Amino acid sequence: MKKIIPFNQWYYKEEYHDSDAGNSSMEGMTAVTVPHTNKEIPFNYFDEGCYQFVSCYKKKFHWKPAEGQRVFIRFGAVANYGEVFLNGQRLGEHKGAYSAFELEMTDALRDGENWLTVKVDSTEREDIPPFGYLVDYLGYGGIYREVELIVSDMVYVEAMHVAPVDVLSDNIRADVKVFLNSMSDRPKAKARIRLLKNGEPVHEVDSAVDIQTGKQVFELSTGPLKNITLWDTGNPQLYEMELTLGDTVITERFGFRDISFRPEGFYLNGNKIKLVGLNRHQSYPYVGYAMPKRAQMKDADILKDEIGVNIVRTSHYPQSSHFLDRCDEIGLLVFEEIPGWQYIGDDGWKNLCVRNVHDMIMEGFNHPSIILWGVRINESQNDFELYERTNRQAHDMDTTRPTGGVKYIERADFQEDVYVMNEFQTGHSQRRHRDQNISTGLNYDVPFLISEFTGAFHPTKRWDDTSHRVDMALRHAWAHDEVALDDRICGAIGWCAFDYNTHYQFGPGDRVCYHGVSDMYRIAKKWTAAVYQSQKDPSEGVVMVPATLWVNGDIDECGFLPMYVFTNCDYVEFYYGDKLARRLFPHRRQFAGLKHAPMYMDRIQENIWDEWGWEDATFVGYVDGKPAITKKFAKNPIPHQLSCTADDHVLKAQKEDEPYDVTRVVFEALDQYGNSLDYMMDSIEFTIEGPAEIIGPKATTMQGGCIAAWIKTTGAPGQVTLWARTSKLESNKVTIRIE
Repeated sequence: MKKIIPFNQWYYKEEYHDSDAGNSSMEGMTAVTVPHTNKEIPFNYFDEGCYQFVSCYKKKFHWKPAEGQRVFIRFGAVANYGEVFLNGQRLGEHKGAYSAFELEMTDALRDGENWLTVKVDSTEREDIPPFGYLVDYLGYGGIYREVELIVSDMVYVEAMHVAPVDVLSDNIRADVKVFLNSMSDRPKAKARIRLLKNGEPVHEVDSAVDIQTGKQVFELSTGPLKNITLWDTGNPQLYEMELTLGDTVITERFGFRDISFRPEGFYLNGNKIKLVGLNRHQSYPYVGYAMPKRAQMKDADILKDEIGVNIVRTSHYPQSSHFLDRCDEIGLLVFEEIPGWQYIGDDGWKNLCVRNVHDMIMEGFNHPSIILWGVRINESQNDFELYERTNRQAHDMDTTRPTGGVKYIERADFQEDVYVMNEFQTGHSQRRHRDQNISTGLNYDVPFLISEFTGAFHPTKRWDDTSHRVDMALRHAWAHDEVALDDRICGAIGWCAFDYNTHYQFGPGDRVCYHGVSDMYRIAKKWTAAVYQSQKDPSEGVVMVPATLWVNGDIDECGFLPMYVFTNCDYVEFYYGDKLARRLFPHRRQFAGLKHAPMYMDRIQENIWDEWGWEDATFVGYVDGKPAITKKFAKNPIPHQLSCTADDHVLKAQKEDEPYDVTRVVFEALDQYGNSLDYMMDSIEFTIEGPAEIIGPKATTMQGGCIAAWIKTTGAPGQVTLWARTSKLESNKVTIRIE
């Protein structure tokens, strides 16, 4: 038996005293639902010490112990240190904000009322990675991932790993490793594994295993399999492995796929793929890390479907299982790494690094989307002994994936399987990246991956002037163009996907790093996002983004040229007023490597402005000789509409102890042609009716003509209506059902 019970309704206070562990009093505490941040913070300009304190979570529950029953509690993540007590008895502790941990409750449970107490230390403790020195991101605080109660019989199945083997041969199979924690011996116990595809069994194997008291691992195998569909970015076919052991039935989802990093590139299932990606921080406005399943999954959709990358790096720590699940489902590749940023601490700190490798792989093993384990502290100096240990830990646990380690110093120790480099010269204004042999210091080629470029060297707000925004977009275009032309580079992962909060030592001083191709609200309106979007095949959606506000005066010398158009069209016609002024084609001389090169316009008919006056502009994109998309710009843009769009129109009302549900609602100020008013910074006030609440302030300001708000359910079903108004506009109303 293995039963999982949601355990997410708690009480909370922003202080902790030693006496809290020994009493069941809820005095001074507030009811909260996990995921929970210990302190909501402003969007910018705040003291990051405001959430760095020790807090207290408590939960009362009734229990009826049963003979032969074991009970565990599992925390998805606690930032940054958690110490857990049950009925005043200490169960254990966990150091680190990015991995799950389980504690057994069986012996401390009482018949009747019980109370749990969790001491949460959210300070930046120098004994816990990534802390000890400066870190260019915030750690936040609280029980920010879901909590579960796990009920088992005496044989507790802790985990099951499924490894695809010989995927490209006729002997394809799946090897299964089962991790047990048993309180009894069971000789010749029957173990059955069943392989399921789309819920239907396709293969079954029965075995007998000897279970002994204590922790043990036993291995099973499907043997040769037939008619297996491989997991791929374009067809992410998932399978399930079902284990039956006595009365316990557990199921793990996985995929059959082969990955290979080689000196000549990256191969998935024997097919060469150029990796084009972005880095992701898991933080959100106001609540930091504390976002539930739907928001985590939405980030994967934005990266793969809206922006158009094929890989994401989980910078700089393991991320939500919900995010990884969605990457599995949609075919988004993942490079996952252990927590850290430049600094290496003492021996105890290093031991936690090795433990973090173990925990990362234990949690992530079955995700086919994960293709590379990051086992080196991001941008750290050499430490041969430490990284020998982290690599050995990874290789001992997983023979199906290579290791990588993110470096930024030339000629760093190459102890991993893939040489991974933060190459900020790539995508720089000088454009040229270093040859890999200069970075590695080796006189031969190795598997080589660029893990960061551009962002920190050219931060850009969505409301910056045209020239600055175009320059950011071009740096990303140049980087991927160069990498596409170099078969000795497996790919490049840009810095970064979304803007994020950081410490005062970084960014422009307002506690925000504006390095993302999208803002912190995930509104992909920076023109850099269009660089990625335009690389899609037109059959997946026609993209045409002229990088202009169509005004004179926003770039140097009071002009509107030169102008780039990021598009996957074959050509674009530009109309000045109703006159065809220029036909544009891909600028392949400057972008020979990109599938769809940006188009470039540096001039139009002389004196056209003097002859006709300032007119509207129209761009028409053609695919296969036919008009496929049209974009118009007004000569005198004025506020016309405040659009209100929800990501989802149906949310789930949580039952007892389930986490809440969320969705994002985007507000955009548009002109008469539907273009964003990028310099509109008007105040905006949200109004919500129904069983939901807004995360963050109900009144704020537009940011570059846009803003978003997440709404969260409050427990009850019903209908929610949301709208907003500025001093100039009132939005349409969106209706969301909670059922």
